[in-house]
Amino acid sequence: MRGLLIVDLQNDFCEGGALGVDGGNAVAEGVADFVASHAADYAVIMASRDWHDGDNDNGGHFAAAGKEPDFVTTWPLHCVANSAGAQYHPLVPMGSIDHHVKKGQGFPAYSLFEGTSDGGVKVADLLSGAGIDEVDIVGIATDHCVRATAMDARALGLRVRVLEDLVAAVQPETRKTAVAEMEQAGVSFEHSK
Repeated sequence: MRGLLIVDLQNDFCEGGALGVDGGNAVAEGVADFVASHAADYAVIMASRDWHDGDNDNGGHFAAAGKEPDFVTTWPLHCVANSAGAQYHPLVPMGSIDHHVKKGQGFPAYSLFEGTSDGGVKVADLLSGAGIDEVDIVGIATDHCVRATAMDARALGLRVRVLEDLVAAVQPETRKTAVAEMEQAGVSFEHSK
């Protein structure tokens, strides 16, 4: 059975957000259209959000006050719990999502699998409980959280497809490296059409 994993389609990761990715709004629109016509293809649809503490550096994930982020392991303030930036992009198809996952609550987290559902259940348990053995992944960003999610899914033995027209990367160079790493791990890249 197949699941759809929607990774971090949040205001802060789309154009105009704290860490906006070029093409983020287009991905949100594409995912909304795709889910509208393909929701029945999936036994489970799950969406993740970065959901960082606002009163600490989240285990060094946020750059220290007065220091520039390196955009590798340290980042500007983003996706602070309950902020407008942490909310889903307005086009995210809320009515089709079976499980909402929050990750990075007080520590660095990139993969959807590092989060838990609103009910506190681990993602791997939700998927195995639903009999999911393959997943399609969409969202932001190809070279960070999409990559980490795909790699964790493969490590769990799931068959993984990234829908390449429904993801956006931070940079072309890091996208190329991330795609090569994912392909080497057995992730396939296909168009949503």
